[in-house]
Amino acid sequence: MVAVTVWNEYRHEREDSDAAAVYPNGIHETIAEALAADHDVRTATLDEPDHGLTADVLETTDVLLWWGHEAHDEVADGVAERVRDQVLEGMGFVPLHSAHYSKPFTRLMGTSCRLQYREDGETERLWVVDPGHPIADGLAESITLPETEMYGEPFDVPEPDRLVFVSWFAGGEVFRSGCCYRRGNGRIFYFRPGHETYPIYENEGVQRVLRNAVAWAAPTEGSPRTFGERE
Repeated sequence: MVAVTVWNEYRHEREDSDAAAVYPNGIHETIAEALAADHDVRTATLDEPDHGLTADVLETTDVLLWWGHEAHDEVADGVAERVRDQVLEGMGFVPLHSAHYSKPFTRLMGTSCRLQYREDGETERLWVVDPGHPIADGLAESITLPETEMYGEPFDVPEPDRLVFVSWFAGGEVFRSGCCYRRGNGRIFYFRPGHETYPIYENEGVQRVLRNAVAWAAPTEGSPRTFGERE
C-alpha cells in the first residue's frame, strides 16, 4: 500500500460555519476516508508542530496531498523547503485547488502560479483530455460539479508534461485543471477542484481521480542518481 499524508490548513472548517457544515471533520478527513481503502493514510494540519510535516513524516510518506487557502504565508519556509526537497528525492506531490499558491508548489514550479477566479457557485464540466493517462482510469469523458468556484486562464505555471483535465465553466471560462510534472525524481499532479464550501471531495469522480493520482505519483525504483566529483 502507498503511504499517503493528507495535509490541510484546517482553518475554514473551524472558523466558517458554511465550511464546517460541508466538512465537519475537516477536508483532510474526507479525503483520507476516500483513500483509506486502498492506501495507508495519515493526516497533518497547519497548527501542529512543524505543521505535522517533520523530517520523519516526510521521509516515510510516498505521496503528499496538500490543501491550503488562506494561510499560505503561515507555512514555515523551512517546512516548505523540506517538502520541495523530498519531492526532488522522489516523493509524490498532489496540490489541490488553491494550493496552487502554496509555498511548496510555487517553489517547485518557479513561477507566480497566479490565475483568475470567481466564487459564484456555478457549474463546472471537468473534461478528460488525455484518456490514456493512468489518472483518467475508470472515468467517464467528463465530471460534472454542479456548484464550484471558477478558476480561469491565464494560469501562470510551466507547460505541463501531460495535461489530463480541462475545465469549462458556465461563465465560458476554461482552465487547465489536471497538470502533471516531473521535478527531480518526484511526480507532481496539480488538481483544481476543491473549494471549501462545496462538497467537491464527496464526488465519486473526484475521489476516483485522487485515488488514481496517488497511485501514479507514488515513487518508483528508477536508477540511482549521483552528484559531485567523480574519480
